[in-house]
Amino acid sequence: MHLKTDSGILKDVMYQYETVIDGQWVAIVRYDCAHGFFHRDVLLPNGDKEKQSIEMDSLKSAAQYAEQDLKDRWEWYRERYMGKIKK
Repeated sequence: MHLKTDSGILKDVMYQYETVIDGQWVAIVRYDCAHGFFHRDVLLPNGDKEKQSIEMDSLKSAAQYAEQDLKDRWEWYRERYMGKIKK
């Protein structure tokens, strides 16, 4: 989690779910405001990512949404990622 503030005002958000796979830390899902808009990147084992823009009324709402989604769905994201690993 990374939150950037300026004089107490939220200016940037980044939440990322990572897990250990075969002894290595791997990023699986990231929420951020890079590219000028709030979005979710679902990272894939082959290096691709699925980007989805998410409309929010404020960065505070965006941060709350990202945190809650990762708390609620981290297992689903991990299982999906593991299912896409080519063995």
